Amino acid sequence: MITIEQLKDVKERTDALRRYLDVDGKKIQVEEEQLRTQAPGFWDDQKRAEAQMKLVKDLQKWIDGYNEIKTLADELELSFDFYKEELVTEEDVDAAYAKAYEAVEALELKNMLRDEADQMACVLKINSGAGGTESQDWASMLMRMYLRYAETNGYKATIANLQEGDEAGIKTCTINIEGDFAYGYLKGENGVHRLVRVSPYNAQGKRMTSFASVFVTPLVDDSIEVNILPANISWDTFRSGGAGGQNVNKVESGVRLRYQYKDPYTGEEEEILIENTETRDQPKNRENAMRQLRSILYDKELQHRMAEQAKVEAGKKKIEWGSQIRSYVFDDRRVKDHRTNYQTSDVNGVMDGKIEDFIKAYLMEFSSQES
Repeated sequence: MITIEQLKDVKERTDALRRYLDVDGKKIQVEEEQLRTQAPGFWDDQKRAEAQMKLVKDLQKWIDGYNEIKTLADELELSFDFYKEELVTEEDVDAAYAKAYEAVEALELKNMLRDEADQMACVLKINSGAGGTESQDWASMLMRMYLRYAETNGYKATIANLQEGDEAGIKTCTINIEGDFAYGYLKGENGVHRLVRVSPYNAQGKRMTSFASVFVTPLVDDSIEVNILPANISWDTFRSGGAGGQNVNKVESGVRLRYQYKDPYTGEEEEILIENTETRDQPKNRENAMRQLRSILYDKELQHRMAEQAKVEAGKKKIEWGSQIRSYVFDDRRVKDHRTNYQTSDVNGVMDGKIEDFIKAYLMEFSSQES
């Protein structure tokens, strides 16, 4: 049975969220923005109209989110009072508390995601490290983990490119994950993921260490201004591999985009290479590849801004992009994040996509340094 202090905690955090989210202000703003949608000729500029509708929808989601936890908090208080009158059981009160507590935690976490990019969908790319079959198998396990996470959280996950391993697993894959705040939640997965286990591919049954890198960028669309120089783009086409019928073998539907990028701040040059085999339609794959290019260029600008902010706030703990971030030690039943020191013994749960606690620990520690 919960205590009166736990009830007070939920009520106080609910009231605090009303202030943090400026719910009253958002209600007024929604009314004002909805009035704009009723103006004559509103749909003459479809792109601008869609952006306006999205703004209204996004504001309303915050209001609805708060209304949900307010309702749950009120129901919790009511059930607490009903228990005193023996109208409900302890289990009923505890169940009401669990629902209210989880909803408050979820909205508090979402409130940490305030950057423009946080609200976007994302591109998640996994590359296997050195080590052949073992690391390629590890990369495929990570791919499954993120696909299960996306499925559990109601995100749409599409595999945009996949290169299978020579014997097992995958060499690389690119996944588009679409849904509210997908990038905000998954941006902390950037970096090297380390696996320690007794390898099924080692005849001596030795303990092996494998690595795979994860790279997450916001999935931007035409509404985001990104400067792409057409003269710097070149295209190749190729036949998509893997299962898929005769069309896959005979038609060059796969596309390879090469973009000669010059960093506007340092002058350094590099070639950005993107492959897309998402569909059997070459023009559609070209479109998807261009979308990924916009995402990469947007992310480069984003990281430049973060680097500039880090110089100003040199006293704060740095976020090391691309460094080893997490170890998965199967024999010891332990998964540990080296940035936050959060760890769990539920290895099977983590590999089945239950990474919310790692995401929360990361955001709790680093979100204030990014805003």
